[in-house]
Amino acid sequence: MKASLLAVPRGFLSLLTGMRVTLTQFFKPTVTVQYPWQTLKMPARFRGHIELIVDPENGRYRCIACKLCERACPSACIVVDGAKLEGEKKKSVTHYELDFTKCSLCGECIEACPSDAIRFSKAYNLASTNRNEYDYDLMKTPGPEEKRP
Repeated sequence: MKASLLAVPRGFLSLLTGMRVTLTQFFKPTVTVQYPWQTLKMPARFRGHIELIVDPENGRYRCIACKLCERACPSACIVVDGAKLEGEKKKSVTHYELDFTKCSLCGECIEACPSDAIRFSKAYNLASTNRNEYDYDLMKTPGPEEKRP
């Protein structure tokens, strides 16, 4: 009998504590973002899929097709091909493919690249229901100003 009488004030105290938390949260401003019309600013350290960097001096990709990124990738999701073009001192990349379904975004490929030719992109809205849309040919990937199909 005594235990049940002590349970009533404890229950009432618990109810008051819950109501205080509820009222505190009720009067705070909302933080809802009306997606897709509004988006949050992505942090500077955000990691999207990798992308090739274009050399601003000559307008070509910096990649020299050394395949170090391909060998460093633990997921084996990168395929690189290259050829030595006439009049060029180094090899040039001809095919750079990324299977984003396998990529773990570890950054090993970026660290292994001797010519700083790849980086993480800032693209984050890449949802799809088709698995084939995640096989990126980075030589044909549209820039940030272009839209993906």
